[in-house]
Amino acid sequence: MRVFRKAVRDNRRAWLGWIVALTAVAAMYASFYRSIDNPAMTDALNSFPQALKEAFHLQDYTQPANYFAASVFGLLVPILVAVFAIAAGVKAVAGDEEAGTLDLVLAQPVGRVSLALQRFLAVAAAMVAAAAVMCLVVIALRGPGRFTALPPGRLVAICLQLALFGLLFAALAYGVGAWTGRRAQALAVSAVVAVLGYLADSFFTQINGLKWTERLSPFDWYLGGEPLKHGVQWGHAGLLLGFAVLFVAAGTWRFNRRDLSSS
Repeated sequence: MRVFRKAVRDNRRAWLGWIVALTAVAAMYASFYRSIDNPAMTDALNSFPQALKEAFHLQDYTQPANYFAASVFGLLVPILVAVFAIAAGVKAVAGDEEAGTLDLVLAQPVGRVSLALQRFLAVAAAMVAAAAVMCLVVIALRGPGRFTALPPGRLVAICLQLALFGLLFAALAYGVGAWTGRRAQALAVSAVVAVLGYLADSFFTQINGLKWTERLSPFDWYLGGEPLKHGVQWGHAGLLLGFAVLFVAAGTWRFNRRDLSSS
């Protein structure tokens, strides 16, 4: 596991910065619940157009599960997690290859498959660490933030699906990068999937002919089953994990077979 440890060591500052930033954003929104929990906010939300409320999943904010699903875990945090995951996944293989340093790394006693998988494992560990730290901090804020009606188990459920959501985008970026050896292609494909996935879970649902796209969105697999109300949605979790495994397997297979010198 030397490659895994080196990947963690080389990226520790950047990944720690992301973890701190994500946790700070989640904690900030969680702390706002005290000021949201009042009838005036309910009246304000009721005045919003129905299409807007459906697009952003705006329901009764006085209920902590609704508030956290729409704000803490439903808007900025998953977008930031996707950005973090894509950046880390792209760098795992395509970063060194495009920089011309991958040959030096492979000159060491390590095989291509082992190198690629250990690097992705380090990225996966970062995703899990980010979700775990965020979960612990938000649980610690239940009392001060006055959202004790939201059970810790539900917060664990949403953070588990958030980790799998990040893992999916990290795997997609890694897979495209390992398949092509090009950072730009990996970034482009991952960004397009993220943007289309977000639109499919929000604005496309307002168009009758495009409502079906919601079922294909990683954002829906992450939040659509309402884990803050119903616990872990194992079907959605399976989709997130299954596609992550598929992307990693495909990228690793191709990386192990193609001519790196011509990439």
